[in-house]
Amino acid sequence: MLGPSLHRDQIMAMNRVQFQAGLSLPAFLKRYGNAQQCEQALEISRWPQGFVCPRCAATAHSRFQRHGTTYWQCTACYRQTSLRSGTVMDNSKLPLRTWLLGMYLLGQSKTNLSALELMRHLGVSYPTAWRMKHKLMQAMTQREANRKLGGIVQLDDAYLGGERNGGKAGRGSENKRPFVIAVEITEDGRPLRAVMDPVPGFTKAALSEWIGQRLHPGADVYSDGLGAFRALEAEHAHTVIEGSGRSRCEAENARWVNVVLSNLKRSLDGA
Repeated sequence: MLGPSLHRDQIMAMNRVQFQAGLSLPAFLKRYGNAQQCEQALEISRWPQGFVCPRCAATAHSRFQRHGTTYWQCTACYRQTSLRSGTVMDNSKLPLRTWLLGMYLLGQSKTNLSALELMRHLGVSYPTAWRMKHKLMQAMTQREANRKLGGIVQLDDAYLGGERNGGKAGRGSENKRPFVIAVEITEDGRPLRAVMDPVPGFTKAALSEWIGQRLHPGADVYSDGLGAFRALEAEHAHTVIEGSGRSRCEAENARWVNVVLSNLKRSLDGA
C-alpha cells in the first residue's frame, strides 16, 4: 500500500531522482577503510602509469619515509613529492581517510550537505569541516570550468536562486538568475557529465557565447525549443523535444537533464 498521501506517480518521480545507484557507505568503508587502502587509491588515481615528477616529468625515483609520510624523490631534479603535494589536502593534518570520506559524503548527497552536517559525520570541528567543504567545492569548480560537452547533449534553461518567497516565479523573475543546464549522454543512454552555468540572459548573443565555450562543434543537442537555442543550429544538430509540461519532462531525450535539474533544485532548497 502506498498510503493516501503518496501517489504512484510521485513514487516514480522519486525513484528517478533520489534512488539512482551509487556507492553505498558500507561499500565505501570496505574499499577505503584504512590508511593503506586510501594511500593506494590516491597513488593509482594520481599516477595511474607510475610516478611522474610534477616538476620535470621524469619517472625515475626513490621513495623514503619522513615523520610517517611517504615521499617520492625524482632522481633527475631531486624534487620531493608526497601524495598530498599540490592537492587540496596539502599541509592538512587530517587523516587521508577523513578527506576521502568527506569527498564521498559531498559527492553522494542529493541535497546540499552543510558544513555542520559534515562536522557531525566526520567528527571534526566546524571550522575544519567548513574549510574542507569549500576547498573541495572550489576544486570541483576549477576542474569543470573549461570542460566542453560533445556527442549527445541534453539541454535546458532554468531560473535559480534568489528569495524563496515573494516576487515573480520562473522565467522573468527579478529574484532569480538564468542558468543553462547541459548533460552529455553516452551512446547507451547513460549520463556522462553535466555542466550548470549562469548566463546574462536567454538571448541569442548570450547563448551563442555559452555554446562556443561549452559545446564541441558537431554535438547532437536536444532542447525544449527555447527560441534562443536556435543559435545551436549554426554548428550543431539540434532537435526540439515535442510536447509540453510533464510529457516533455518525461521524454527520453530530456530525462537526464531533468534529473540533474531536479537534484539541483532539491539541493538549493535543502530538502
